[in-house]
Formats: sequence, C-alpha cells, structure tokens
Amino acid sequence: MAALGRTINFSNGRSIPILGLGTWKSKPGEVTAAVKDAITAGYRHIDCAHVYCNEPEVGAAIAAVIKDGTVTRDELFITSKVWNNFHAKSSVLPAIKTTLANLGLDYLDLYLIHWPTGFKEGSDLFPADSTGKRLYSDVDYVETWEAMEECVKLGLTRSIGVSNFNKKQLERVLKVAKVPIANNQIEVHPYLPQHKLIEFCKSKNITVTAYSPLGSPDRSWAKPGDPVLTEEPKVKTLAQKYKKSPAQILIRFPIDRGLIVIPKSVTKSRIEENFQIWDFQLSPEDIKLLESMECNERAYNSSETSDHPYYPFHDEY
Repeated sequence: MAALGRTINFSNGRSIPILGLGTWKSKPGEVTAAVKDAITAGYRHIDCAHVYCNEPEVGAAIAAVIKDGTVTRDELFITSKVWNNFHAKSSVLPAIKTTLANLGLDYLDLYLIHWPTGFKEGSDLFPADSTGKRLYSDVDYVETWEAMEECVKLGLTRSIGVSNFNKKQLERVLKVAKVPIANNQIEVHPYLPQHKLIEFCKSKNITVTAYSPLGSPDRSWAKPGDPVLTEEPKVKTLAQKYKKSPAQILIRFPIDRGLIVIPKSVTKSRIEENFQIWDFQLSPEDIKLLESMECNERAYNSSETSDHPYYPFHDEY
C-alpha cells in the first residue's frame, strides 16, 4: 500500500494516493508499458478517462501487474471520467460499464464528471455540424451528478467527483448531492495556482487533484515561443537548490499545498524520476516564489466550447 503520508483522505473516509500517473495524451501503443513501469516504480494511483481512448491498454497493464503479483487490486487506486456526450441520466451507467469493461475492472475508486459542458448524446465524442461547430446537449450536469450517485449505490465506483468545475458549479451540485463530492480535478501549476478555487474546495471538504502540473509542454496546440515551465529561471533555481530536476520541483509544488498530482509521462526514466519526490519538501518561501509566477495561463482552456452555457472559465474561479 501507499506509504504513510502519501495519501489524502476523502470526506467519505476513503483515501487516495497523493501522486498518480496521468494518461492523457498517452498513445495506446505506449501507455501499457508506461502504466506497468509506473506501478513497478511504486505508483498506486492511475488517472484515466474514456475520452483518452486508451483504457483497454491501461487495463492490460493493470491485469499484468496483478497477475504477476506486483500488486493486488485493493492496492491500486483507479480514476476515470464520464465524457461530455454521456451526460444524460440514462447514459452515465452504460458509460461507466464501458469504462470498467475496457479497464477489466469490477469497480473504480473514483469516477468524475470530466467537464460541466455536455455534448450531443451519441457515439461521436466530439459531435459537430457541417461547419465544424461543436454540437451541445442541454442536459444539466446536476442531472449527471444524480446518475453518478447511482453508480456508487451499485458498487461500480467507491467515490465520485468532478473535473474542471468552477465555484458556482460546485455549489449547484452541493445543493443536491446525497453522496459527497470527493474531488475536483483542475489544472494547477505556477502559472495557474488556483488559490481561490482550492480554498473553496477545502472549505467544502472537496480534495483537489492538480492536472498538467508541468504545464503540459507536449500539448499539440502549443505555439513556438509559448512559455515552458521547466525552463523558467525560478524553477531552475529551486531545482539547483534542492538538487532535483525542474519537473520534480513542479510535482512537489502541489503536494506541498496539500493537493493530489498526476504528472503524465510514457518515458520510463521520467516516470521513475517523477516518483522520486518524497525525500524533500519545498519551504513556504519557495512555494511563494513559484506562486509569484501566476499569469492565469492555462495549458487547456477548452476555448472551442466557450459559448457553452456551462463553460467553466468565464468566472474568476
């Protein structure tokens, strides 16, 4: 099991490992080896999603490490997310069953609503009209949440939460929630420290998972000249101070703020390096130094859905 001090408790009493492996943008041909390497290196938390289109390959890795005795299912924490075209109450249960079949699992540890923005129901993950405009669903994510609660009752997931939800959206779910919101997964790094949203989540006993902690430098839409977090002088200075890599500093940044973090890599050496962050801690002054880089720069702002009525990033937080 994850060592003492390497987990955070949900409000329902269950615990989640602080450090997990992200699988967004991990190609199907690479992700099986990456997940095996991560679990062998000590990771016990794997973050997945239906829309990543690689869950069968993640599942193959999980099956292999359980079969060879590296871990038991109970020692793993597996997260997945319901995609935007499955927001209708009648679609959530089939969606989680598909994910479980793809992963080869009987249950998830955490199931999230990936975005508050619903898309037109159907098999097309990114439905669009002839002009390329995204086609939306008018389903309220509050309805989606009610179906998520049914997944808990049926034992298909142990905890539920959301991703990319702002304060108002969390408040709307909290008003109706019979099962607590365990987690809000949001983008967090020095360019986007998310102080206010994190404080709000903590005040409501909602844990926060930081995605893209390295600023997602491999995103396909990055433009030449875009800032790169690992190249920032302040990050490099701290890397020298602590005798760590810039990536290790950026992974420690959310951990030392009481968050969960899910760096993505498919490179074995980096997967292992990203796990070697337990032998140091950033000082409060150094956390402030990293926070001073705030510029509200998102790696992923989902701007193509900015006209959706539930687009989360128009609000301050």
